[in-house]
Amino acid sequence: MDKVQVGVVMGSRSDWPAMKAAADILSALGVAHEARVVSAHRTPDRLFAYAEAAAPRGLRAIIAGAGGAAHLPGMLAAKTRVPVLGVPVQSRALNGLDSLLSIVQMPKGVPVATFAIGEAGAANAA
Repeated sequence: MDKVQVGVVMGSRSDWPAMKAAADILSALGVAHEARVVSAHRTPDRLFAYAEAAAPRGLRAIIAGAGGAAHLPGMLAAKTRVPVLGVPVQSRALNGLDSLLSIVQMPKGVPVATFAIGEAGAANAA
């Protein structure tokens, strides 16, 4: 198998229906990728380890999807020099607007390219 170039990560398994769109596009384009659940809130040590190992492993980009507070993309961007593409996942409470605002409002020096809410955003990130 080809060396993994893109990480598709999500904060919860429940984010997979949206994030699968990114994995499907990457597969169609022949881009080697991996999918992982890495939660900023439930498994922060796993998140830090994933982010810190991304560049040495040769990842070229990380597509990170999260809902609600949606801290995953920003925390990854804070811990790696690999470009992070943030996908807001639709939430029950605010229909994904909370996720979008959490991801798009990053401070200077911690860039996250932010895409549309849900499946369309995940597909476009790929």
